Amino acid sequence: MRINTLLGEFLVERRLITPDQLKKALADQKESKEPLGQVLIRHGAIEETDLRIALSEQLGVSFLSGTQLKPRSDQRLKECIPMEFALQHQVLPLERKGRMLKVAMGRSPDVIFLDNLRKSTGYDILIVLSTETELKRAIDLYYSNTDLQEVLSSSEVSAATVDYNPVEKDENKMDLGATVAEAGKGPVVRLVDLMMKKALDDRASDIHIEPYVDRLTIRYRVDGVLFELPPPPRELHNAVVSRIKILSKMDIAEKRIPQDGSFSLQYQGRKVDVRVSTIPIVHGEKVVLRILDKRMDLLDMSLLGLEPDQLSLFEVALKRPYGLIFATGPTGSGKSTTLYAALNKRLSPEVNILTIEDPIEYQLTGINQVQVKPDIGLTFASGLRAFLRQDPDVILVGEVRDLETAEICIRASLTGHLVLSTLHTNDALTAVTRLIDIGVPPYLVAGSLGLVAAQRLIRLLCKHCKEPYKPEAKVRDLYKIKAETVYKPKGCDKCQNIGYWGRMALYEVLPIDEDMRSLITKDCNLTQLREIQKAKKYENMFQNGMRKVERGLTTLDEVLSVAYE
Repeated sequence: MRINTLLGEFLVERRLITPDQLKKALADQKESKEPLGQVLIRHGAIEETDLRIALSEQLGVSFLSGTQLKPRSDQRLKECIPMEFALQHQVLPLERKGRMLKVAMGRSPDVIFLDNLRKSTGYDILIVLSTETELKRAIDLYYSNTDLQEVLSSSEVSAATVDYNPVEKDENKMDLGATVAEAGKGPVVRLVDLMMKKALDDRASDIHIEPYVDRLTIRYRVDGVLFELPPPPRELHNAVVSRIKILSKMDIAEKRIPQDGSFSLQYQGRKVDVRVSTIPIVHGEKVVLRILDKRMDLLDMSLLGLEPDQLSLFEVALKRPYGLIFATGPTGSGKSTTLYAALNKRLSPEVNILTIEDPIEYQLTGINQVQVKPDIGLTFASGLRAFLRQDPDVILVGEVRDLETAEICIRASLTGHLVLSTLHTNDALTAVTRLIDIGVPPYLVAGSLGLVAAQRLIRLLCKHCKEPYKPEAKVRDLYKIKAETVYKPKGCDKCQNIGYWGRMALYEVLPIDEDMRSLITKDCNLTQLREIQKAKKYENMFQNGMRKVERGLTTLDEVLSVAYE
C-alpha cells in the first residue's frame, strides 16, 4: 500500500491527477486488487503513456516510446530471454553490455522477479519502462519475425568467415574452386535463402547488396522506399555474390563487367521469378535482385487504382478492334502491370495476342510472348514486322524507343490491330508531343491514337492504424480538399510501424476524341489540348490523388510527392 500511496502522491505533485481522483482510485484498488496505475487508467484519470513516464521519473529509470523499443539484432537476445518467458512476463531484452542486460518492462518492477531474471539469464538487469500496449506490440514483432541477423551473428557463420579473405590480391586471378566451395557452404546458402524469404515476407520488390570499404549493406525496397537491414559481415560479400551468381547461371569468375541473370523459386505455393543484375563498383560487385511476383490478382484492372469512370474509358478503348493505347510514366511506375492487366481483360481463345518485351515480366498462358534479343537482330522493330505476318488481333510492344518502332506500331494500329505500348512521359498529353518530336507526322498520331493513360505509384495507408485528422482550412482551400476529415500514418505491428501497406496507382486516363484529333492535326498545342481535357472533365493525376485522399486510402504528402495541380 505504501508504494501505491507514494506513486499517487507523486502523480498529484506532478498535477497529473487530482487528490480526489487519487482518493477514488485507492478506494477502488482495495476492492479490485489491481495496481494503482491500472485503476487510474481505467478511471480515465491519466493516460497510460503519462503514467509510465511519471513512474520512470519516480524510479529514476529511462522511459522508451514504441519506436525506441528496438532490440539489438546482432546479440542473439532471444537466447537470453525465450519467447514464452517474454510473452508471459511482458519483458523485452534490448541489448547486452558486458555483464549488463537491458530489458524493457511495462509495469513497475518486482524485486523478486528481477532477482529471478538475473539468476536465469546470468546478467545484471538494467530496466527501462514503456507502456504495456507498446511493449506487447514490440514483443510480438520481435519474436514473431525470423531475424536475418540471427543467422549472421550465429557461430556457424562466424566460423565460415574466419578463413575467408574478401580482398583478392589480383582481381584477374582467383581460386575458382575455393570460391564455389565457399558459396556452397551451409551458412552462406542459409543466409541467401533467408534473405530471399524475408524479402518476400516483407513484400520487397528489390534487394540491393552493396559492398563498401569496411562494411556490406543490404537494402530492401518496400512500397517504393528503400529500408536498410542489419549489416552482415563484410567478409561474406564474395561468398553471397557467388551464391547468387550460381543460382542465376552467371559467370562467377567474371567480376570486371556487368552481368544479368535470373532464377525462379516457389513461395507459398506460387512461382516467383527473380531478375539479377551485377555491376562492378569500387569495392566489389553490387548486386540488385528484382522480385517479380506472379500473383494473378495483380492483373485485375479493377484493383489497380482506376476510378470507375476511368476504368470505363479504358475498357471502351480495349474493346475496339484497332487503335493505339499508351501507358506512360517513369521507370517503376507500374506501366507494365497496367498493360498486362489490359491484356488479361482481352484474353480469349478467339483473340490472337502477341507481345514483344524486354524483359518478359509476366508469363501468361494463352498469350504468345517474345523476348527481345538485340545481339542476334531481334529488336522491337524486327519483331513487330514479323508479328504483322502472324495474324494478330492484339499486339503489346514493351516500349516505343525510336521512330522506326513508333511507325510500325502506328501502321499496325491503322491496319486493323489493337496495339498497346509504353512511353516515358510525365503526363498523358505529353505522349502526343513526344511521338511528334521523334518524327511521327501529326496526322498519323491523330489517326492512330486511341487512349493514353499516365500513372504514378503511391503508398496506401495501413488500414489497421491510420489516424483521422482535420486539415487546416488553408490547406483544404489550397488543395481543394472537400472532406472534413482525412487520414495520416501512425504505425503498428501489422505494417512494421511504417504506417503504410501496399501501393496503388494514380491515373490520368485520356481518350483521344474527335476534338483532340482535329487539334493534333492542325497545331498540336499542349495548352489548347489541356483546355479540352479540362473542359471535358478528364481527371489529371493530382485530382485522382485527391479523390483517394478524401476516401482515406492515402495521404496528401504521398500525392504531392508524385503529382501537382
